[in-house]
Amino acid sequence: MKKSLIHGVVAGLLSGVAGIIYLNIYQEALGVDYGPIINKGAIMGASVMGCMLMTLGYVALIKLGKQKWSGWLNILIAVLSFVSIIGPIGMSLPLDIEYPELFPGLVVPMHFFPAYAFLTIYPFFKQTNKS
Repeated sequence: MKKSLIHGVVAGLLSGVAGIIYLNIYQEALGVDYGPIINKGAIMGASVMGCMLMTLGYVALIKLGKQKWSGWLNILIAVLSFVSIIGPIGMSLPLDIEYPELFPGLVVPMHFFPAYAFLTIYPFFKQTNKS
């Protein structure tokens, strides 16, 4: 279980760092500032929280002895990542924000960073019910 928690935290931190780097690159490249709407703390917090929820799913599979269901959990994670983009796509920004049409291009990819990070480093933390 400790190994799983470390996996979730590490994946969350990696995802958050990737999101912050993407935020900086995106805003600099396009000359926009979405600082009043999204900040680095929110990116990091959402990334860690998302990865910890994925960790809970994997811990539940291990506790139940159902590791063979991990493929279905991965599908659920992917589907929930896609569902999570509905909010930012439909979000109405304040009228004083310039280039609101560029906002989804910033936040939609970030919704996939936690799943990418979590599933990418999973082999380094994989455990079975025997450990």
